[in-house]
Amino acid sequence: MSTDAASQAQQKQREFMSLLPLTSAIAGLPHAEHGKYFNDGQMEARATALKNAYRYARAMVLEIAQD
Repeated sequence: MSTDAASQAQQKQREFMSLLPLTSAIAGLPHAEHGKYFNDGQMEARATALKNAYRYARAMVLEIAQD
C-alpha cells in the first residue's frame, strides 16, 4: 500500500471516528443488556443502520460547512 493510500485510509478512519457520536445518535440503536449478545442477523441490521446514519451525518456536516 502506498504512503498516499495509507494516509487517505487513516484520514477516512479519523473522519468516521469523529462522526461516530453523531452517527450513533442518528441511528438510535439501543445498547445490549449486560450479559446478552446480538446474533449475526441483529449485528448485520445494526451495521446497516450505522452505515446509513453515517451517510446522513457526513452529508449534514458537509452541508453545514458550505453555509
